[in-house]
Amino acid sequence: MRIAVYAGTFDPITLGHLSVVERGARLFDRLLVVVAVNPRKQPLFSVEERIQLIEASVLGFPNVSATSTMSFVVDLARSQGARYLIRGVRGATDTDAEIALAHLNHELAPEIETVFVPAQPELSEVSSSRLKELALEGADLTRYCAPEVSAMLRQRLSPQPAEEVGHG
Repeated sequence: MRIAVYAGTFDPITLGHLSVVERGARLFDRLLVVVAVNPRKQPLFSVEERIQLIEASVLGFPNVSATSTMSFVVDLARSQGARYLIRGVRGATDTDAEIALAHLNHELAPEIETVFVPAQPELSEVSSSRLKELALEGADLTRYCAPEVSAMLRQRLSPQPAEEVGHG
C-alpha cells in the first residue's frame, strides 16, 4: 500500500491545499493530511478546529484522513508506514523553501521521498494568510475555500461589539 503524508499548518485549509489533496488522493492508496503544530506560529484556529475543517473538506475522498503532530513529520510518517511526503508549491519562493525542507527531511528519514505538487495556476495566489485578509475585508471567499471554512472564518473574524461603558 502506498501511503503519503501531506503536512502543513492549514490555518485554515484552502482550495489550493485541497487541489494538492485531490491529486495526492489519486496518486496514493492512502493520504494522511497532518496539521503540523509549529510553536513559532500563532494560529487563528485550534488544532482540533483545523482537523475538523480538513475532515469536512475532504469528505469526497475516502482514502484521505486527518490528524496532527507536534513532532517531526517524518516521525509521524514512519509510524503510519508512509514512504512519501507531499509538498504543495505555489511558485519560485515556495520552491526554494520546500527544497530546503525536503533536504532536511531526507537527512532525518532517507527512506521517505518528498513529492512536489505544483498548485493549479488559478489557485497559486491562495494562502491561508491571504484568505484571512480577504475574510477581514468582507470579500467573497467562494473561490478560495470550502463553505465550512468560509463560515468559520467569518464567525471568528467578525468584529466583536464594543462593551458599553456605563456613565454614572
